[in-house]
Amino acid sequence: MTILVTGARGHVARSLVRQLLAAGQPIRAAGRDPGAARVPAGVETTHCDLADPGTFDQALAGVGKVFLYAEPRGVDDFVAAAASAGVEHIVLLSALLHDPASADAISRMHGDAERAVTRSGVAWTFLRPGGFATNTLQWAPSVRAEGVVRDPFPESRSAPVHEADIAAVAVRALTEPGHEGAAYTLTGPELVTRRRQAELIGDAVGRPVRFDVQDLEHYRAELSAWTTPQVAEAVIRETAAAVDRPAPPTDTVAKVTGRPARTYGEWARDHAADFGAGAL
Repeated sequence: MTILVTGARGHVARSLVRQLLAAGQPIRAAGRDPGAARVPAGVETTHCDLADPGTFDQALAGVGKVFLYAEPRGVDDFVAAAASAGVEHIVLLSALLHDPASADAISRMHGDAERAVTRSGVAWTFLRPGGFATNTLQWAPSVRAEGVVRDPFPESRSAPVHEADIAAVAVRALTEPGHEGAAYTLTGPELVTRRRQAELIGDAVGRPVRFDVQDLEHYRAELSAWTTPQVAEAVIRETAAAVDRPAPPTDTVAKVTGRPARTYGEWARDHAADFGAGAL
């Protein structure tokens, strides 16, 4: 049966589609704007908006398993529709912080999504990544234009996880038995400060990248331009806390896939073109 991959424009979903295709799995890529999804030729695409239940039936027709993004709207209706359509397994992209009772907006959203999937009666696997390496693509414009990373937390430490590693764990969960009921905490293999991340981007693009300590209010304004104030404050709190109390790396990627998790340096090399390799 077909595997439905939601959020098809996202980095994890795009990597997952490529890896499932390489494994010979039948795939349907779904999103609010499927025409904008950059999927390989021949991959079926469909419109599916979690905020619009009218899009569910077509997306779920003939689907046996689902890779699902956590969304603040519509997850309850979608998983109910998936159960009615005979879906056997949902692999949910959740987060390290997941608590439906939390005052933290990000944690609450992912906790709500996990609770909805659990209540659906469909077998599930939860993927709980910490920081996404792709979050640092927000630095790409300034790196390309000026060779600089601006951020208020140079010594904030994290173990950013490569989107291909998240997708690789999802492939195992979607194509092998034994992952039902598992919750996987996913990170990169080592803690890296933000200052060091800038240096590794410089190594990847072949020119120095300077780190400038950004004014916190400027940073807050930038965050608020693309998300809600509540989410912006949650990001700031978590990043500041990671200076002294970072979440430790896990070896889950290696245990599930049989290969070590990719380092941040590898991720930077994979995305060197996004940062303008060879420019300036």
